[in-house]
Formats: sequence, structure tokens, C-alpha cells
Amino acid sequence: MALYNFKKIMVVPTAKDFIDITLSKTQRKTPTVVHKHYQIHRIRHFYMRKVKFTQQSYHDRLTQILTDFPMLADIHPFYADLMNVLYDKDHYKLALGQINIAKNLIDNVAKDYVRLMKYGDSLYRCKQLKRAALGRMCTILKRQKSSLEYLEQVRQHLSRLPSIDPNTRTLLLCGYPNVGKSSFINKVVDTPGILDHPLEDRNTIEMQAITALAHLRAAVLYVMDVSEQCGHNLQEQLELFNSIRPLFANKPLIIVANKCDVKKISELPEEDQKIFADLSTEGILVIETSTLTEEGIMQVKTEACDRLLAHRVDTKMKGKKVHDVLNRLHLAMPAKRDEKARPPFIPEGALNRKKAMEVDAPKRKTERDLEMEMGDDYILDLQKYWDLMNEDEKNDRIPEVWEGHNIADYIDPEIMMKLELLEKEEELKERAGEYDSDEESEDEEMQEIRVLAKQIRDKKHLMVVMSKDKDVHRPRMPRTATKVERKKLEKEMGDLGLDMEDKDDSHYAENARRSRSITKKRKREVSVPPTSKTRSQSASRPPRDKSGLRDTTMMKKAKKMMKHSQRDMNRQGKKGEADRHVFDLKPKHLFAGKRTSGTNDYR
Repeated sequence: MALYNFKKIMVVPTAKDFIDITLSKTQRKTPTVVHKHYQIHRIRHFYMRKVKFTQQSYHDRLTQILTDFPMLADIHPFYADLMNVLYDKDHYKLALGQINIAKNLIDNVAKDYVRLMKYGDSLYRCKQLKRAALGRMCTILKRQKSSLEYLEQVRQHLSRLPSIDPNTRTLLLCGYPNVGKSSFINKVVDTPGILDHPLEDRNTIEMQAITALAHLRAAVLYVMDVSEQCGHNLQEQLELFNSIRPLFANKPLIIVANKCDVKKISELPEEDQKIFADLSTEGILVIETSTLTEEGIMQVKTEACDRLLAHRVDTKMKGKKVHDVLNRLHLAMPAKRDEKARPPFIPEGALNRKKAMEVDAPKRKTERDLEMEMGDDYILDLQKYWDLMNEDEKNDRIPEVWEGHNIADYIDPEIMMKLELLEKEEELKERAGEYDSDEESEDEEMQEIRVLAKQIRDKKHLMVVMSKDKDVHRPRMPRTATKVERKKLEKEMGDLGLDMEDKDDSHYAENARRSRSITKKRKREVSVPPTSKTRSQSASRPPRDKSGLRDTTMMKKAKKMMKHSQRDMNRQGKKGEADRHVFDLKPKHLFAGKRTSGTNDYR
């Protein structure tokens, strides 16, 4: 079985905290705004959602409690008996049963009120049903106050228990208090002192020891105080051993006669010596030890481990799996060819190397030793250990490789000398004034270009300054500038050589006046609503919603189709902040094109 870890059990809140956490989560995770002008099915869905969310929150948390706590029928008998000793298994099962009943009751309450809410005819009725449902759920949970508190105490105690694997090979020390058991603890479950009285009269601590003796796979070391300084004589210690001996039926057993530094078995009276003699005749090993002088301590540990391993092998050999393993094993024994002896042969070179290694050769100094000797003068040089054909090449510079090429192959060995010569030549040219600019040597054309360039830069700078003025951004011409007066137009056209007073040419101005008057008339007619007496210009044309339709039946059908197409648009327009609907988004590749073999899920 697996190693149990009870520290992973979640904290069990009190009934009040349980209710506060769940109702707060419902308020935060569900819509909070509903209006009385909503349609009734929308109001029902709003309150149904709150009831279902609350029920699911209670259900998940109670299920987690039932899952985290171990079931006594599913765990190792050692832990089952230990929990029975510590917490009383009947009380433990009753508490978990009450939690399970509360979970089922909450589910039924939510189911009943959701069914009633389907027939709610108003916002007030749905709201009252919601309040009643949440109230009954909270009342059911309040009744589990004592069970939740008990389970929280059990959880805290379980988290403090040591993690013990019941199947691990263990050494168990048992015996009266103060007989010297604690000195043997290495990887050991140390049992507290067991007093010799009936099983039903033993306390919780003693019952833990009995549980460990009964269920753990271990070698038992029964410690006895030979000197009787623990307050109990050898006869009482023997009676305790006989009372718990049935628990050792299938376990290796060793009697540890402790405190032999004070008194040995040979120094005891004949009656007491007979006790240990009888135990030895029964096949029980008796070892004298002393926790003060450590006499016999290692012998006890070694003997206990050896017997435990031997017991493990015997147990496996008695099982059914050993036959399957033996059938898969085959040991080949070679047959003798003749009577000639063939002893093992070791080459002479191997023997010489072995002899050379046995001689105390001078030890080579490590880099750490050299660093301690030289101090600050020490320099780490790993190249001195390189094994090269030419010893002089150890200190050569390592070539630098770039893109598979040695950089040294592309460097001129005289490059630095050439660089110095070039720098000196440049200095001489600078001193001679070869790089000085002579503006006077420019021709007249170049000077004119420079003057024009300066004027252009000044002009641009002036335009930038003027653009910053606010008056510049105003419109340069009024909007009425296009409405040119007739006289001004005739004068301008006359200056251009066109006679506007001629009859043949006067129709241009007349047409312009006529077009303006027609435009004003149309605007005036549009502003005045039509009456029954007036007849509009387009009265001969049918309205746009009636054009192209044969009869009244077709007109009704067209209007019906128009309203049907606007239904989704109107529904989206009535949505509020409480209508949080997540659409079922379907990826295109699952429903388009040819579907081949294999999975159709995009996750």
C-alpha cells in the first residue's frame, strides 16, 4: 500500500464560515441585476441560476471533505485500528455519514425549488422562492455544526501523526517504562511503556503500542531490565511478555537483557537465571546489552536486521509468486572435459601493477595543496597536465575559430606596423593643411548656390513662425464667395473679352438664376407637410415598401419576413448587464470541409 499523507486534507470550516463563504461566492459569481420589466422566463432563469450555483458550491465542498478523509475500510489495518483508538471509529463514521446526508438533502432542496420556480408568475414570487431555497440549505448546514467541528479536530490531529509505511521493515522496541528502549532507536517505531493490566483498561498511548505490535511488519525487540531498577521485577516483566506474545506470532523476536553493566545474568539468583534459560530453550535469542558501555548494541541491531531479512525471504518463498520466478530462472553448470586441473590465470603484468600499487608511492600534490603552499603567488594553470607529443606546445595560445576558420590565418603578421605608418602619414597630412577647407577657392557659381540656399532656409523659418499665429488658420475666403453677383461677373467676363449683355450669351446668367429658384422651391415644398389637397411631384410613383409587389397578400408576407429578420437584432438590443451568455463557439475546421479519419476535437 502507499504511504499515507494526512497533511493534504483540506481545512474543514465551521458551519458559519461555510455558509458565509458559499453565499459570498454566489453573490460574486452570478448576475446581480434584474428588472421587473424583463420577460418572465428571463426572471425565472436569473433566480434558478443562483439556486443551482449555491447548491453546486455546497455539493463540491462537502464532496471534497468526504473524499479527503480516509475510509476505515480502505486503509491499512494498522491505521484503521490506530484511528479507532484515537477517535472512536463509530463517532468518526457517524460524522462522515451526517455530512453525506446533508449533501443529499441540499441537492434535493435545490431540485424541488427549481421545479417550483418554473411556475413562478412574477419577479416577487421567484425571489421569494430563491430566498426560501437558500435559507433551507443554510439551515441544513447549521445542523452539522458539531460534525464539522469534530472532523476539523480529527484533521488537525491526523496532520500531526508521523507518516509511517506499514509495509516497511521496522524494529519495534517494547517493554516496561525506563528499561532503556530509547537507545536502540535508529529507524525505529518506539512504543511507549506497556503496563500489565487487561486490554480494556489500557489508555490511548498503550493502545497505540498494541496496534503497532499487531500490524506493523517488524522485528520485535523485547527489552528487559536485568537490574530491576525500572521498578518491576523479572517475574512481572515475564508476565507482560507472555500477555503480548500472541502479537509476535509471525514476527522475528529477540529478548534484550539490558543494563548488564549493573548486573549480568550470571550474577542473578537461580530462579531468575531459569527465566532466561527457559526462553532460550524455546528458541528465543537472548542478548545481554548495556546502553552505558554500548556492549551488545551492534549485535542486537545486526541480528535483528538479519532475522528480519531472513523472515522476509521465507515469507516470499511460501507465497505463490516464487514458483513463477523459479520457472523463469535457469542455472547452467558446465560439464568437465577431462581430469586436467585448470586453475585461474592472472597475467604477469597485472601482478606487477598490483604489487606496484601496494608499495607506498609518493602522492602527487593536488591543486589545493599547491594553493595552500604558494598562497597569493598561486596561479591556476590546467595546461601543464596536457598530454602532448611536444612538451613545448603546452603554453601556446589557443587558436580562435570563427565559422570554421582560424582567425590567425587571415591576420597579416605586420598589420600593427603598417597601422602605425598610416597613422604617422595622416598626422603629417593634417599638419600640412591638406584637409583644411578653403572657401575662397570656390567659384562664383558655388557662392550663388550657397546664397540661395541661405535665403530658402530663412523663408522656411519665416513660414514656420507665421504658421504659429492663430489668424493664419482662419479661412481665407468666406463661404459666400461662390455666389458672385451678376454685375461683378459681367464686368469680369467683359474684361476677359466676353460680352454678357448679348442676347445669345445672356442665357448663361438666366439659366443660373432659374436653377437657383428651382432649388429653393424644392426645399420649401419638402419642409411643408403634404395635405390631402396638395399633390406631390412623385405622387404617380408607388412607395418603396409597396413597389414590386403584386397584391396585398404579397405585401403582408414581405412585412412578416422583414420583422422575422429583425428579431435577433431586437433581442440583442434588450440585453442588460445581467445577461451573461457564453455562446457555444465551434471551431470552423470541425464543421467545414471533408472530415478525415482521426479525432475531431481541437483540444
